[in-house]
Amino acid sequence: MAMTMSGEQQLTASREKVWAALNNPEILKACIPGCETLDVTGENEFSAVATNKIGPVKARFKGKVRLTDLDPPNGYKISGEGDGGIAGFAKGGATVALSDKDGGTLLTYNVEAQIGGKLAQLGQRLVNGAAKKLADDFFAKFAAAVK
Repeated sequence: MAMTMSGEQQLTASREKVWAALNNPEILKACIPGCETLDVTGENEFSAVATNKIGPVKARFKGKVRLTDLDPPNGYKISGEGDGGIAGFAKGGATVALSDKDGGTLLTYNVEAQIGGKLAQLGQRLVNGAAKKLADDFFAKFAAAVK
């Protein structure tokens, strides 16, 4: 099942501070819902483990994340894939852009993802709702972290 999502978040911090936070594994780990580990495995590459519940399915995903098209402090592309065992898999990417706005930073994101397995059987509305909640949770924590 393919899904797309986009949004924006107004942050009070400077673009340079937001950029630094977006590249800090400790901050990202603290902000990603259900993240258990986020380890640097190479230049702009990470391995991660996160546990999340989507509807009736709770899954522990193990995956890899890569940052590409880096344009400091304006944005990058983040892509990854995760395996949740019998729950299924998820893979995709997001383009993240930063711009100055209202004395702070406007963070804009566009996500494209594919999911399969039991997760895909839950239905588009349930999965999209869960994905939106995870994104909202991430950005609420991220906004607090860069204040």
